[in-house]
Amino acid sequence: MEVNADDFFKAAALDKPRVTNKVGSNVTLINVMQIAGLNTLGISIARIDYAPLGQNPPHTHPRATEILTVLEGTLYVGFVTSNQPAPNRNKFLSKVLNKGDVFVFPVGLIHFQFNPNPHKPAVAIAALSSQNPGAITIANAVFGSDPQISDDVLAKAFQVEKNTIDWLQAQFWENNHN
Repeated sequence: MEVNADDFFKAAALDKPRVTNKVGSNVTLINVMQIAGLNTLGISIARIDYAPLGQNPPHTHPRATEILTVLEGTLYVGFVTSNQPAPNRNKFLSKVLNKGDVFVFPVGLIHFQFNPNPHKPAVAIAALSSQNPGAITIANAVFGSDPQISDDVLAKAFQVEKNTIDWLQAQFWENNHN
């Protein structure tokens, strides 16, 4: 197979605003699925648009560290460390970022971004250390899986009543499977 310039190019229009989803964000990922030339290079990029009070909800990238730069607006960001020995077990680290600020989310750790401004959108660019970083949105995975995780298992794990789990699963099932 002959390589050509198009294997390394995409007219991605990352300079254009995107319509946001129900939680107030839109992630436009450019990875090996869009640019074949990224194969084996260990990098990808994403534009994230945030509506006023929008968020990129808690998620993880199982195969990549992420470095995020705010292009417009303000973001409240954070991540939780792993279940390592004390004193840093499940430690929450957060920061408010302004235009031009940079924050790193280590590989595999649960993290989020939130636009605290009720009037103005925000925009960020994220670079990821994998050509296929993957993304697992925590709430969608736990409450919207197919088939559903047993409400007995989740009620015990979250230490809440089963009807609370049933309600949460109904919200995410509807969003993920309709």
